[in-house]
Amino acid sequence: MKISAKIAIWLCVAFALLCAGFALSGFSSLATITDQAERDLSLGYSWFWTFLGAIAVVFGILSWMIKEGKFGESE
Repeated sequence: MKISAKIAIWLCVAFALLCAGFALSGFSSLATITDQAERDLSLGYSWFWTFLGAIAVVFGILSWMIKEGKFGESE
C-alpha cells in the first residue's frame, strides 16, 4: 500500500498532536502524585510520549521535503 507524501504529513501531524497530549497530561499530573515510584513511572511515560512525538515530527518534515522535491524523488 502506497501512502502519498501529503497524507503522510497529515498522519504525522495527527500522531504528533496525540503524543503531545499524552505527554502533557503526564507532565501535568506530576504535581498530584505523592508516591515516588509512581511519579518516576509517570515521568518515564511522559518522556516516552515526547520521544514518539518528536519522531512523528521528524517523519512529517521528511514527508514534506519529499512532497516539495527537496529529498528523494517526487511524484
